[in-house]
Amino acid sequence: MKQSPKLKIFNDPIYGFIRIPSRPLFDLIAHPYFQRLRRISQMGMSYLVYPGAHHTRFHHALGAMHLMQVAVSMLRLKGVQFSREEEHSLYLAILLHDIGHGPFSHALENELIPGIDHEELSLHFMEALNEEFQGSLSEAITIFKGNHPRQFFNQLVSSQLDMDRLDYLKRDSFYTGVAEGNINSERLITMLTVHGEDLMVEAKGIYSVEKFLMARRFMYWQVYLHKTGLVAEQLLVRVIRRARLLLQSGEKLQCSQALSYFLMRSTSDTFQGEDLRQFALLDDVDIMAALKNWKSHQDPVLSRLCDMLLNRRLLKIKIREKAVNPEKFNRKLAEVTRGWGLTEEEAGYFVFTGTLENRAYDMARQNINILSESGKVADVARLSDQLNLKVLSKPVVKHYFCYPKKGVI
Repeated sequence: MKQSPKLKIFNDPIYGFIRIPSRPLFDLIAHPYFQRLRRISQMGMSYLVYPGAHHTRFHHALGAMHLMQVAVSMLRLKGVQFSREEEHSLYLAILLHDIGHGPFSHALENELIPGIDHEELSLHFMEALNEEFQGSLSEAITIFKGNHPRQFFNQLVSSQLDMDRLDYLKRDSFYTGVAEGNINSERLITMLTVHGEDLMVEAKGIYSVEKFLMARRFMYWQVYLHKTGLVAEQLLVRVIRRARLLLQSGEKLQCSQALSYFLMRSTSDTFQGEDLRQFALLDDVDIMAALKNWKSHQDPVLSRLCDMLLNRRLLKIKIREKAVNPEKFNRKLAEVTRGWGLTEEEAGYFVFTGTLENRAYDMARQNINILSESGKVADVARLSDQLNLKVLSKPVVKHYFCYPKKGVI
């Protein structure tokens, strides 16, 4: 008698046991490309603010796949038809949606490989895996690219109410301990429906959507864009920029082969197969090892930047509604130039400005539509009577100014 394959499960602190529904899915999870996500932090440098925020992209990918399983089961109960192949492709698409993230996730987005974001890198990974797995990811790639004819497939993977967001808000809230960001993912999924091949929310779920959008707004301003995490990530970006400048100028820097490969790579190069193979070797470990090595480097800029990150001796950061006064900026720059014996260009690694922009809901992009019992469809922002969600759809722009703290210069 042939034995059935052993059931594969993961024990997740958010949802309990997560079941892997098929052997092909488990084989993809076991692939080195996916296992690398165990070494990619979900929230960048946020652990310097929230000590518990050490969860990884691996956790998130499995969680998003679990929610997709819940969504498929719920929509089936409501009469939506899925073939087994379509169901499998949805699981593949959401499982691999973040596979292209680099070290510390968004912290180094477009920095190690300028001009290429993690979505494009995810597509490169998926296409390579599709070739290795004899074309079994073709439909998943179509969904990931947003080109599937059944529009709600694309929306389940990427929209303003997708399985990605429903997992990361709940997961990040749990690991940071920020209870205000906690959402009821299961309740929201229970309220989902399909109308004319578009994903919508039943009318009785409008308050759950309001709570979701408010939680997202809170998490962005209080967690994802927290000023301490922001300045730490900006310092990490400047570590990479300084290291690249030194290496390409002929200086010797001790680091992993994969990291050296991208620091020496020309920004004008097109992305090739060897780039993908090298990127698959790159994770948080490479960056942390480099920081420890470079902390004692003879270059005063690089060594100081690394020390700031390793020992949490960060710059002061001020966030304001208006842009920084140029006179104030130049005064701070001059203080660092004189106080640390640096050139003005070198001092610019420690005195800099930037902007932040966020909106909780974008009414112009893949609206969250509410389906009434009579069959009428309306945007959630127009129906909400508890909150002015139209206000949340407007972008909020803030300006930040970073410089060394008093007594450090």
